[in-house]
Amino acid sequence: MTGTPDNSIGVKICGISTPETLASAVQAGASHIGFVHFAKSPRHLSLADAGRLRALVPDHVKAVLLLVNPDPQVLAEAVREVRPDVVQFHGAETPDALARFRTETGIEAWRALAVKGADDLAGAAQFRGAVDMVLLDAPASSLPGGNGTAFDWSLLAGWQAPLAWGLAGGLTPANVGEAIRLTRAGLVDTSSGVERAPGIKDVDKIAAFCKAARL
Repeated sequence: MTGTPDNSIGVKICGISTPETLASAVQAGASHIGFVHFAKSPRHLSLADAGRLRALVPDHVKAVLLLVNPDPQVLAEAVREVRPDVVQFHGAETPDALARFRTETGIEAWRALAVKGADDLAGAAQFRGAVDMVLLDAPASSLPGGNGTAFDWSLLAGWQAPLAWGLAGGLTPANVGEAIRLTRAGLVDTSSGVERAPGIKDVDKIAAFCKAARL
């Protein structure tokens, strides 16, 4: 695709950890900025640090907080400290728990879904009405996400999505345009694909990713 940039496609830069990289993502046109609160991740932020960065996110960009199987106390503290627009749940959270979170907080909820095969895609239907979006990702390895690996995008050919969805896993400036053409994803999410080292974002790669996603 060429011509006018397609601003209808959501672009999330996840694992932002500094004001400089946050500013670069916003300037490049990211629609969503992701903060990770998961101690095992090289992108982990304390809730206090995530809250300080969240305050720098402009109103036209959504702040997303990634959590993994948070207990109720941590979840409540996260909402209070960070004030996210979206909470991205990246563990084994159930549809009932996620629906309850949305009802009680009014905050948008996403649920990551690891895709190995067609059966996993069929499992997305259980989250209809419970979350605002499922984020299709590669299966977990050492971390629930941010591992730089992709799943087989051809699995999405002919898939009738039961709810809104986004694409994650192994997306880089070099392949995101092709990923969008093949899958017709409405949102693309990258983390390690715009880093020069684990947890260290590269501002040039962020700019290149956003540009390639919108061509």
